[in-house]
Amino acid sequence: MRRVFAATFVALIGTGWMLAPQEGPRLVARQDVQLPAAPASLKFAVLGDTGTGGTAQFEVGRQMAAARARFPFELVIMLGDNMYGRQEPWDFVTKFERPYAALLNAGVPFYASLGNHDHQNNRFYKAFNMGGERYYTFARNNVRFFVFDSNLMDRKQLAWIDETMQQAQEPWKICYFHHPLYSSGGRHGPDVELRVLLEPLLVRHGADVVFAGHEHIYERTHPQKGITHFIDGAGGQLRTGDVTRSSITAAAFDQDYTFMLVEVEGDTMFFQAVTRTGRIVDSGVIRQSSS
Repeated sequence: MRRVFAATFVALIGTGWMLAPQEGPRLVARQDVQLPAAPASLKFAVLGDTGTGGTAQFEVGRQMAAARARFPFELVIMLGDNMYGRQEPWDFVTKFERPYAALLNAGVPFYASLGNHDHQNNRFYKAFNMGGERYYTFARNNVRFFVFDSNLMDRKQLAWIDETMQQAQEPWKICYFHHPLYSSGGRHGPDVELRVLLEPLLVRHGADVVFAGHEHIYERTHPQKGITHFIDGAGGQLRTGDVTRSSITAAAFDQDYTFMLVEVEGDTMFFQAVTRTGRIVDSGVIRQSSS
């Protein structure tokens, strides 16, 4: 069975630098891990809890567009709560199309998952690329993405997850959905019931990384049963001072709005968490190994 280990992590918590505990063979003490932007690698962005139409969401969108000029990511994954409040046709313009106009005009596709604030019919919105499905899968390069609807984890979806993950041939398996299985956020905390249902399948089928939203913070866990979990639910909503660090917390940040940049090259994943001002608040490397 494949295992994933973290090789290099640096986290910026509050106003001071903190080196996270070593998870791999060595810890490189430097201020940030650079994204290689290799020509043939898969590059993508991660964004959660966005759909307010507020100033901060526009600022995150502009920073993402600026980041793409030096790191040409080809897609964006959305972690749910893509729309808050009213969700009429014009709201998709003001809460999605306008904040990310530069990326959409450049042809960057967004692949959404549904959050608890999203109407179920949003899966038919063409620009979310859900194909009318609550859960779906797609592949890019050597990565297979699995998108779940954590609002209703019924038997049909669990059977689909089991079968689809088992059939996947790509070396990397990345899952994303809205409600975090692990969380140090004070507002919601971990969804333990969802973890009981979902985690055995993720472990059985060798999931490498999980992304979730819901908490309006950024967090990265130490690997849990071999899987690194990320929360990035601060793309348009923010809950300052919400993190209570625990034994699972490798890095966390709750002082500004964030998004992530991720690159997968061969058996290595590079990542950065970036604020709306361009500040890197967490970065690192995750490498696969066979055992």
